[in-house]
Amino acid sequence: MKKCIILANGKSPKKNIIAYFQKSGYSRLICADGGANSAFKMKIVPDAIIGDLDSISPKTLKEFKSLSKIIKLKRQNDTDVEKCLKYVIKNKFDEVLLLGVTGNRLDHTFCNLGIVLKFFPSIKISLIAENSFLKAYNGNIELSTHPGETISLYGISSKTTISSHGLKYELKNDSLPFGERESTSNVAKKNLVKLKITNGIVFVIRDVNLMMKHDFF
Repeated sequence: MKKCIILANGKSPKKNIIAYFQKSGYSRLICADGGANSAFKMKIVPDAIIGDLDSISPKTLKEFKSLSKIIKLKRQNDTDVEKCLKYVIKNKFDEVLLLGVTGNRLDHTFCNLGIVLKFFPSIKISLIAENSFLKAYNGNIELSTHPGETISLYGISSKTTISSHGLKYELKNDSLPFGERESTSNVAKKNLVKLKITNGIVFVIRDVNLMMKHDFF
């Protein structure tokens, strides 16, 4: 499977996060415009930099001009992260990890969470923000877990139902529509949690450090 990382211009992740996922098969690093500034500070060379290039610093652009593929797209009907996603889909990547997509701008954070849903049919997307790992799921899934691990689930639509096996607070064809009900801070009881998600998509949020420690990726 082809996997890549998209590094956006929000709060920069720790360098060890990028290093871990690069070793775990996310072999390409693509920066969304100003995300290249974060890569430059961490002394990581991106494979490509994509966007309208209004956020990347002249110093960063000069440094990476001969090292990375630079793709300038002036259109304003999509964000730089969306431009990157369209590029990786076109190049037949199967999975993408979004980093640097949250920060001081709540509207940017909200937009990027929406992007996970928007592109869900086309590519598997997950994202990391601070200590949290978020991934969207549908259908029948199995999660390798650690007993006592905190797992939170958020539905989007009232039509979406969830059944679980292996959680402290089990779900039985329950609906978790956004703004009405959620399963925050649920707890894994076993080494495996099974979810059956019908008629929609659910966000599952876990602790990225615990997942890295136990190699759950």
